[in-house]
Amino acid sequence: MPSVSKTRSPCRRLIVVLGDQLNHDSSAFDGLDITTDVVLMVEARAESTHVWSHKARTALFLSAMRHFASELRDKGVHVEYRQLDLQADASLNAGWLAAITQYQPESLICVEPGDLRVWQALNETAAAAKLPVDIRADRHFLCSRDAFAKWAGDSKSLRMEFFYRQMRREHKVLMDGDQPTGGQWNFDGDNRKSFGKAGPGSTPQPPQFAHDDITRDVLALVEREFSDHPGVLANFNWPVTRSQSLLALQSFIDDRLGAFGAHQDAMWTGMAFGWHSLLSTSLNLKLLDPREVIATAETAWRERGLDLAGVEGFIRQILGWREFMRGVYFLDMPSLKTDNHYGHKNALPKWYWTGETKMNCLREAITQTLDHGYSHHIQRLMITGMFGITAEITPQQISDWYLAVYVDAVEWVELPNTAGMALFANGGRFTSKPYVASGAYVKRMSNYCNGCTYKPAVKSGNDACPMTTLYWNFLDKHEKTFASNPRTSLMVSNLQRMSDVERAAVRADGKRMLANLDDL
Repeated sequence: MPSVSKTRSPCRRLIVVLGDQLNHDSSAFDGLDITTDVVLMVEARAESTHVWSHKARTALFLSAMRHFASELRDKGVHVEYRQLDLQADASLNAGWLAAITQYQPESLICVEPGDLRVWQALNETAAAAKLPVDIRADRHFLCSRDAFAKWAGDSKSLRMEFFYRQMRREHKVLMDGDQPTGGQWNFDGDNRKSFGKAGPGSTPQPPQFAHDDITRDVLALVEREFSDHPGVLANFNWPVTRSQSLLALQSFIDDRLGAFGAHQDAMWTGMAFGWHSLLSTSLNLKLLDPREVIATAETAWRERGLDLAGVEGFIRQILGWREFMRGVYFLDMPSLKTDNHYGHKNALPKWYWTGETKMNCLREAITQTLDHGYSHHIQRLMITGMFGITAEITPQQISDWYLAVYVDAVEWVELPNTAGMALFANGGRFTSKPYVASGAYVKRMSNYCNGCTYKPAVKSGNDACPMTTLYWNFLDKHEKTFASNPRTSLMVSNLQRMSDVERAAVRADGKRMLANLDDL
């Protein structure tokens, strides 16, 4: 555990390091003078309570922060580390102001936060203390905010695919000269297979990380201070240091990357991780650099002849979507946080916090999330997210839920993925259609429908699957706009094959379900 720093006053610069800025090559440390500068890190209660954070999410941040502070001290850096169980700062502002009073710095330094709420708090603190603040660019990312804004220009519709191609060319990733390796940019069509009735078989397990004294102290702290928060800590096994993150990267490259691609969208009861990388926490805490992750994957493909479709799909998640999401976040905030294209007003069902629903697919995805603080992208997009849009849940409520329950959630990546992609709350700013489907999709991509109370093929009546009923009800409500979109017009043609009696039954049952979401 980081020890309490001894008072040293005054100092030249107070370098603020946030919980998701744990990289030693951060621009915050440019020009660091260990004889006159102080690094400030604050654990604040509000960071776990502004959304009702999963215990594992809080534990991950605190353990990683304390380990990073210890590493800085080993390098001779003076660290003022304010602990939740000692100084008990209610907010980041309170902790920052207390340190400013103690050290009387000439200025503040911080790398640009990935959450505009925190950015605003930092500026407010600097203004209150009448100190200049130097907010520096985040070199962790391959595309700066300015470069993304220049790429986006004045376009009202952004598409990740075109951004991704530019990034491939610019950074010479999976390129043969000026052409994409394999003759095409995107192999996504090869990466959507189900497991079939046989299931996934045995899956390689991620490495286990032993808990040291710091992590054990943090786990006990979280259980004590946030006992009423969702989730459990019994399964906590996330990398909390750079060395552990490098082991996690190598484990994925050696054991799972080769089989990652084909079934990356598939789901199965009891399969928490499959062949997924589990690297998002390390990347988002900046314990790993995206460049090294991309380079390691590409090298493995070239040296070992791994499946190109899978390697390309994995690299696209990092070089494409991850960079794109950050660009969109800073480009479209603050409206992205309040957008509600469909005017949805339903409250988040209570069972999102417990998993206690009769819908087996949602029970499986949510229970896994509560157990590990993790589910993969299709469980988020096409199970919890898809239900959110067809159940007409207020986008802000479900976005806050995603920010709360996932260990890899930082607002710059969580919000655009949830509000923009899963919920279509911004009206298709960077997605060409809403991601909606019936229970038939869930049945095809998983075994979740086996033994479920509801029947995925039934549209109305007592046995009707809510995923199916609400899908058809959603199409019925938005028939005109779906018919005018080439990517969704086939859905409407299937809707129009239904008789008037069938459509009336879907509307009636859809209305009933929407009024009783907590009972599904």
